[in-house]
Amino acid sequence: MGVTVHRVYSVVVFIILASLDNVAIGLVPPLYSPISRALGVGEGALGVVTAISYLVTAVAAVLWAYAGDRTDRKPVLMIGTLIWAAGTGGSALADGYWTFFATQLLAAVGLGAVGSVGFSVVSDLISPKRRGLVMSLWGLSQGVGTLAGVLIASQLGGRDWKTPFWVLAALGVAASAAYFTTADIRRGQSEPDLAAVFAAGEEYEHRISTDDLPRIAARRTNVWLILQGLTAQAAFGSLVWLPRLFQARAQAQGYDEQTAIAVGGLLATLFQLGGVLSIVGGLIGDRRQRKDKGGRAKVAAVGILAGIPLYVLLFFAPVSLPAPQHKPAIEIVLGSLFTSPSLLGAFLLALVALALTSANAPNWFALIADVNPPEHRGTVYSLGNLVNGVGRAAGNGLVGVVFAALARSFPPPANLAIGLAAFQVFFIPTGIMYWLAARTSPADIAEVHALLQARATGDPAPATHP
Repeated sequence: MGVTVHRVYSVVVFIILASLDNVAIGLVPPLYSPISRALGVGEGALGVVTAISYLVTAVAAVLWAYAGDRTDRKPVLMIGTLIWAAGTGGSALADGYWTFFATQLLAAVGLGAVGSVGFSVVSDLISPKRRGLVMSLWGLSQGVGTLAGVLIASQLGGRDWKTPFWVLAALGVAASAAYFTTADIRRGQSEPDLAAVFAAGEEYEHRISTDDLPRIAARRTNVWLILQGLTAQAAFGSLVWLPRLFQARAQAQGYDEQTAIAVGGLLATLFQLGGVLSIVGGLIGDRRQRKDKGGRAKVAAVGILAGIPLYVLLFFAPVSLPAPQHKPAIEIVLGSLFTSPSLLGAFLLALVALALTSANAPNWFALIADVNPPEHRGTVYSLGNLVNGVGRAAGNGLVGVVFAALARSFPPPANLAIGLAAFQVFFIPTGIMYWLAARTSPADIAEVHALLQARATGDPAPATHP
């Protein structure tokens, strides 16, 4: 019983810690206006910092993940966490643009370790039949982390933009200490095909090597799972500007900048609560996968494609707030939610749109674990995140350019709404690639089962992709 409790505790710790790196990712965009003013640069320059940080995090994650797939993963996670905490704290000390840029990149290097290596650890704690459910909690923790970043930034940074950075740096140091108390997770311990190995008191000794990289690329499902992130994250990356859209809507209705920042952050947080329903997407994926080995990918495809029109409606939906008044932002927003039909309608649109597209994350996580042996999972996840980072950086960076171009003909918030709506077209190829993954995943899953069974019995490994 004690071992089970310790494992559950370890899952909870890793899920919470995974959310913290996304708090860091979501911290800067809601504070673009005060930070840009303090550093003497335009908001677009900070958009460049965010975009490049995404890319650096994704590149660093590949190196961290490869190290984690070859060595002891706990020290790798601790070192990475301390690096991003140092970079976040350093950002609060920055007195110029380039110093801020450098400290954000330092934080980005450390952030790469948390998601990629943490994913490998969590996948070894979960049996295949429950992967969708637990991975939905993993993905949800990251979504909650992003929302928490928006919330912390908008509520603590209105008067002093540095305060949220100090708070997060302290949490990062505490998170590194928490790793000491987690269980030592054995690679592959959740695989039924390897149960005999661990029952005999032995270990799964296989580790990744450079010779494995062609085999990873030859699994067709890996190709679709990795490439879909390029287009998916171009759309998702643009959504970090959602607080800015609602800030502009509040300012257009007469609110001052400080109050509008808080209102915009609260609305963006409230409207993204539909991400909680990723748990439903994970459960449906688990159920469909038991009947159809392409089931997870089909669930993700349908969710992504069905969410597009709802996002477009959300961006153009009128959001009427009460006349400017001397009340806390949270009172203004929550007090209007059920008294303003336009605000309630926008909230319901967002709830359903996020519920549909959030089915993507848990099924993506679970599919990576399904179609790869344990020693490849962290690296494949990080390669996917590398492509995700490129897509997210493109979405975040290009949408700022699009906003600026549109502003010549459409003043805020119209330019923001049009730009965000245009970027949702990137979800279409994402849905198509998931549908293609549904066709290739059954054969790849069967191949991994045969490989692990052969290793467990000591038989020669079956023929695999070159």
